[in-house]
Amino acid sequence: MRAVRILVVLVVILGGLFVLADRLAVNWAEDKAADQIRTTENLPGTPDVSINGFPFLTQLAGDEFHDVEVGIADYPADTGDGKKLKISDLKAHLKGVRFSDDYSTATADSATGTALITYDELLKATRSEPTEVGPGINAKVTGLGDGGDGKIKVTLDVTVLGIDLPQPVQVLGSLKVKDDHVDVTADGLPDIAGRELAEQRLRAITDFDQTIKELPGGVKLDTVRAAKDGVAVTVKGTDVRLEPQA
Repeated sequence: MRAVRILVVLVVILGGLFVLADRLAVNWAEDKAADQIRTTENLPGTPDVSINGFPFLTQLAGDEFHDVEVGIADYPADTGDGKKLKISDLKAHLKGVRFSDDYSTATADSATGTALITYDELLKATRSEPTEVGPGINAKVTGLGDGGDGKIKVTLDVTVLGIDLPQPVQVLGSLKVKDDHVDVTADGLPDIAGRELAEQRLRAITDFDQTIKELPGGVKLDTVRAAKDGVAVTVKGTDVRLEPQA
């Protein structure tokens, strides 16, 4: 019985040491991967990386990690015109991940994720100068917000014969993804002061699109909808590759 007790104690101790070694190894790998992703994607801050699954050492020996999560607080997305659009809370879920020996590159069989574009950021895509939309009527977009049921609310400041309307005009719009664009289209156009409006001119300010290119690893926009704090985006991709930019 004494020998059995000693054997059990040894097994428990060795098991505890294995778990400790496994957790130390995964923490080191997560930190190393986070540093490399920051360098690879030219990020302003270090992302959060979580390598899920236990034991880690077994996955390491097999050169593939089944489930990796990456969180980036502020990702500077390319808008195609030399400018950047800040994407908040980009979270990617990677499956079938393989890192290079020095963790400088990573490939994944598939990736899904979520992100948020604040309304202040998306507002930069709208036409900021007043536009004539009818005889004696000028309007410009001054705000974006949550219109409910996934719709976006576009707020216009309007002047009629040089006089500001006492209340802003609000238009509900629909959002959709088209290739690498987020498109906003007004569901209907307002009747302003009972005057005839030029629909094409009005839609030139109520309808707009924002290009979002070169997301991490080449993932693409999937769906988009208006939410409380901004436009909620989902992304997805296959054969995702994170590697140093040329």
